[in-house]
Amino acid sequence: MSFQDIKRVEKAQTYLDIAVKRALKHNSPKKRGLAFEKARPREYDRIGIIGENLASKLGEIVKNYPILGEFPEFYHELLKVTVDYDKLKKSLSNVKWAANKIKELTREHKQRMARTNEFPQLDTVKKAYLGRVSSVIAQISLNLEYLEFARRTMKNFPVLKTGVFTVCIAGFPNVGKTTLLSKLTTSTPEINEYAFTTKQLNLGYADIKENKVQFIDTPGTLARPEKMNNIEKQAYLAIKYQAELIIYIFDLTEPYPLEDQKKLLGKIKSFDKPIIIYISKTDLLGQNEFTTFANEYKAITSIEELKREIGKRIK
Repeated sequence: MSFQDIKRVEKAQTYLDIAVKRALKHNSPKKRGLAFEKARPREYDRIGIIGENLASKLGEIVKNYPILGEFPEFYHELLKVTVDYDKLKKSLSNVKWAANKIKELTREHKQRMARTNEFPQLDTVKKAYLGRVSSVIAQISLNLEYLEFARRTMKNFPVLKTGVFTVCIAGFPNVGKTTLLSKLTTSTPEINEYAFTTKQLNLGYADIKENKVQFIDTPGTLARPEKMNNIEKQAYLAIKYQAELIIYIFDLTEPYPLEDQKKLLGKIKSFDKPIIIYISKTDLLGQNEFTTFANEYKAITSIEELKREIGKRIK
């Protein structure tokens, strides 16, 4: 699912200003007769233009948003941990109400204007309409601002493919997750030589045993759910809802104590998903330093062996 197509939501006053400017540019066809007989159809049309423009723009905002109840589980939960879900629903509902209210006010005031027969009445109806429409727009000002905030947040959501066998790569920061992703797939993620470098979910794809496989490099340790930042929450939910297989990386050069890495493995096991253990950076270790550990954990140490094992697990 992609959230890139949700259009920018402007401030309330911007929509009102645009509608009024378009109306003022409108001139009704020239008509013979008294000044009032020329003015009334012009103002009648302008009310229609303002109402149509505002109702259309507000309606587009609601229509442009994905239907919240139809999100896949991963995105539905991700939305709940990154924005105020109830506030988002209420904002969309209020904007929809405003669009309908403006249509109602437009019909009402066009009828009133059609019954006027002198300039004072014409001005009264015109001012009343602008006042009430302005009031409606003001009422949804904060709603529009929140929809724009939510749009910017969702724009940064990862675009995960559904229906594709998915493997999540987990482990402490700087143990080689992103490097492994680049070796397994055609992905070329940014790789830095210091911890906590992954600022997003890195994705990669590979064909294994004639099957398309989606790999997700999950940042963070996932060790403290109550203190996870938004990117770590994405990683947690990706493993929970998307992963069909987890590759857990041990780094025996110990940028993090081995006992801590073992404890994190225990937490990863709580997802109740199939796990492959992989040992990274073996080129920095002596054979004896990782062979015993590999045997104990039935761990894999080569990329080719890892690909073969993934191929066995593909459903």
